[in-house]
Amino acid sequence: MTLSRRGPAATLAHALAAATERLTAAGVPDARGDARVLAAHVLGLPSPAALGLRLGDPMPAAAATRFEALVARRAAREPVGRILGRRGFWTLDLALGPDTLEPRPDTETVVAAVLERVPDRAAPLALLDLGTGTGAILLALLSDLPNARGVGLDIAAGAVAAARANAAAHGLDGRATVAVADWRDGLPDWPGPFDVIVSNPPYIRAGELAALDPEVRGHDPAVALDGGADGLDAYRILVPLAAARLRSGGWLAVEVGHDQADAVADLMHAAGLGPPARARDLGGRARCVIAPACTAKKRIVP
Repeated sequence: MTLSRRGPAATLAHALAAATERLTAAGVPDARGDARVLAAHVLGLPSPAALGLRLGDPMPAAAATRFEALVARRAAREPVGRILGRRGFWTLDLALGPDTLEPRPDTETVVAAVLERVPDRAAPLALLDLGTGTGAILLALLSDLPNARGVGLDIAAGAVAAARANAAAHGLDGRATVAVADWRDGLPDWPGPFDVIVSNPPYIRAGELAALDPEVRGHDPAVALDGGADGLDAYRILVPLAAARLRSGGWLAVEVGHDQADAVADLMHAAGLGPPARARDLGGRARCVIAPACTAKKRIVP
């Protein structure tokens, strides 16, 4: 299907309608919204909202060609974030890479849960992000905690490179240290203590990977998705490791799958952490489990 007519009638409105039809036929969930994002990108507009005043304008030939190519990629179920190479998260615009997950709104629940428990955002907190990926959680927290410093660790060198670039792009590289590390070795070089430890670990059950949306299974790195047979392999390692590195009164906050909150809370209890709380996403699902190091509260309080 051609997305733009050749001649005076080749308007932006026509291109958007044709793209929406094509993406809908390909099973793209938000076909109209994705078409608008891609059109704004090729036209160099700041946001899809800016398209409104231009719907009757002719679609420039070069932009129409680029738009058709990007719509074809989206119709093949490549995510918009991968096509653009960027994804918005919290208040940040983050560059993606092949070794990073694409940050999603569910993960913002972890950021919000931590910030709700920090009474003094000017405090000089020490943060640790296990499996940092793009640096999304760590950099979002640093952006709201101006005197905090943080460490982001990831097993993939490509993810570390992306996180470092994102930190520099947002002026946070002076407070963020990002390094390659595998928490399975016990992280001897990163003993802490830390005030806050966060993680979005792999938690998809191995048997469910093939059923994931094509945008996920075809484009997110498998090592960042596969949580083992029951989805809990990473938590069994990182929860006790993190508990041993928390400062008295500190917090561990992790993202969890939609039905994993109770199991992860049990692991936190077994590791000697205080009573876990569940933070819910916009859909009402328990998406984050957060627990204090102990009942004594020094730097941060519930």
